[in-house]
Order: sequence, then structure tokens, then C-alpha cells
Amino acid sequence: MTYSSPISPGYSWYEATVGERQVYPALDGDRSVDVVIVGGGFTGLSAAAHLAKAGTNVALIEAHRFGDGASGRNGGQLGTGQRAWAEDLEAELGFTRAKALFDLAEEAKAHLLDFATANAIDIEFMPGQLSVAHKPRYVDAYKAHADIMATRFGYDHISFMDAKETAERLGTTAYFGGTRDGGTGHIHPLKLAVGTARVAAAAGAQLFETTPATGITSSGGKVRVTTPFGTITADKALIAVNAYGGMLEPMSASHVMPIGSFIGATVPLGSDSPVIPGGESVDDSRFVVRYFRKSKDGRLLFGGREAYTVSDPKDIQTQIRKQITELYPSLKDVEITHGWGGYVGITVPRKPFVREVMPNVIYAGGYSGHGVMLSNFVGKLYAETVAGNRDRLKLFEELKIPPFPGGRRLRTPLLFLALNWFALRDRI
Repeated sequence: MTYSSPISPGYSWYEATVGERQVYPALDGDRSVDVVIVGGGFTGLSAAAHLAKAGTNVALIEAHRFGDGASGRNGGQLGTGQRAWAEDLEAELGFTRAKALFDLAEEAKAHLLDFATANAIDIEFMPGQLSVAHKPRYVDAYKAHADIMATRFGYDHISFMDAKETAERLGTTAYFGGTRDGGTGHIHPLKLAVGTARVAAAAGAQLFETTPATGITSSGGKVRVTTPFGTITADKALIAVNAYGGMLEPMSASHVMPIGSFIGATVPLGSDSPVIPGGESVDDSRFVVRYFRKSKDGRLLFGGREAYTVSDPKDIQTQIRKQITELYPSLKDVEITHGWGGYVGITVPRKPFVREVMPNVIYAGGYSGHGVMLSNFVGKLYAETVAGNRDRLKLFEELKIPPFPGGRRLRTPLLFLALNWFALRDRI
């Protein structure tokens, strides 16, 4: 029997291969705790695990099952640094802040891998990431980026690839150059979510699935989260719902918007396949980015069709096949065994949105497609904040994140128009 998320389309290859997935009960009455967390993805589960290990009485509620949102359905790529290149952040924020944000992201990467190893979570890590230019005019920027990362930011794992090397490493001539990052890689994200929940539960966190938050208030030094099954009262709260927050809290709703992203998984391509022979993950220079990689058993996991409305595509596999065929014509008839989607929380500048949205209530989300390692680490930073050290979380809190134009009513059609213009620009 298979389980498919009621909030995201399709049955994912991750769900088919995650193995044992513990079921947690729904809330069964009122509770009083030190910290309440709303949202059972990477941020919330990581925060719960670190808080519980520190002896904090913490309860976490999730409207569906842990990992049903972006945390368990994403492309699995770790990346390096923040979503924006470090030199672009330096131009905006200055070197000191840009370097601090880069170093924090590097620590996030190391923390994720160390956490998985220390807690025996088989996240199926595979090393390497290729970032490639789909237009010749972008190649020089990639070459400069590799040099800047080594000389200015002390990161020497990135090397430039010319068109010949790019074609050899990807198995396609559709790209014109790029970089290879040997200091990062990709993972099975749902295994990480399931494993983090297990760690949190073992440490004493109270975990509840199928328990939606219906409201949150903060007054008199107490936070109250209501659900259909009871109210949780706490000293502090973390809202970690990312793209799935709806109208639970208005400030985050105006700053973080859901967009749909969709992935297809092929049958194993075989050991003699020319497609990504080194096993790296790939992202390209399109604004509507294409991201793909091979799994440990040789399947091509290809994501690339973003949707800027809340409607699901009628046929995920058909749309993904078109994009696969553009890059790999020999795969035009390959069997696609799984097609699925989910919603990513984005902000206007594509930087995380972390704010105290009401007294003693912090929201963290809006990772904008760069959340596999950042969201897990933000959960740890939130636990540090509860323990009295907010300095590192403040690096995210201080980022300038404007609300979406048009308010909550008009933001979707305005964003649809703007981002479809960028999609058109990708093709010319």
C-alpha cells in the first residue's frame, strides 16, 4: 500500500524508497510546554531535536505527515553558500556580512552531514555539484565565480569547466560551460526528515502528526496554538511551515509565497549511461532553474517545471519528459516511474525570511529553493536562540525582505506575469 501526500501532487520516488516511516499520533488534548513548533519539515524537526536534546520541553504539530511538504519532496541538492552567489551578496551587504553568511552556510552543510552520521541516518549522500550556463553569455561569470570563491572567500572546491568538460560531465552538449563543486553534494531528503523525527522523538520531543494549527496568539507572556484536538500553551513558539502556512500568520503570509515545483524519476539508466557519469547533481542558469541528478541506483531525478500559481499540472510526467528530451534526446522514450510536486516558499529577493512576528513567536522559512541545508541549520539556530544566544539567527533576521507587491490578493497574478517574463528571457 502506498501513501501519497494530500497536500502535494503525485507519489514520489522518495516515498517509494524511504523504508520504514513511523506514524506519530494526533494531539489528544491540551498541553503546556516550554516551546511549541508548528510545522514538521526540516526546520521544525531540527529545532525539536536540538531543543529536546538540550532538555527543553517541546511539542511539535504537523498538519499532515512529517516530510509531506517541500522537506520530503525536493531536489535533494545541498549547494554551497546562500542562494545568491557570495560576490553578489558582497556587492549588496559588504564583505563582512557576506562572508559571515557564507561561513554560516558552510557550517550548515557540515552540520547536516555530521548530524546524519552521528544519528545513523542513511541520507544517501553523493558528492559533487555542477552549475552550468545555458547561454554562452553567462560563461564568463561562472569562470570569475570560481576564482572569487577561492581567492576572496577561501573556498577552493569550485573549478571552472569549459564547454568540452561540461559536455563530458553531463553527457549533453546543451550547455556552454560552468563550474564543478567538489565540496558539496546531494541526498535523499525524505530519509533525512524521517530520521530527524526519530532523533527528536528519542530525545523526548512530543511529536504530533495530522494536527493542523487553526490559530496562534501571544499575550501575557504566553503563546497559544489552537488545533481541532486541543490547545498548546508555551513560553515560545516557532512557526516553521514555509510554503504551507496559508493565513495562519499575516506577516509571513505577505513575505513568503508558495510556488509549485515538479520532479520526475526515470527507471535506472544503467552503468554505461553517458548521463552525468560522475554522479553529481546539476543546476543551470535559467531563472526558472532546471535541477537534476542521478540517484544511487542510477535513476535520473529531473526537476524543472515551476508553476507560479497554486494550480497543479495535469500531467507532471509529460511536462518533465519534454524538458528531459531537450537535454537528452536519447531519453525521449525512457520510462518515468514517478512524477511528483510540492510547494517551495520564496521571497522577493530569494533570501530566507526569519522574523519575530509577534512576541515570543519566530517565523522561519522562505528558503527559495536553497533550503535543504539552510532550513535544518536554522532549526539548530532557533534552539540556540531559546538557550539565550540569538547572535547567529540574527544574521538571517537582519536581511531586508520586502513584502510581495499587490498584497495577498494581487501578489499571485503579479508574480505570475513577472516570472513568466523571466521564463521567456531564459529562452532568448
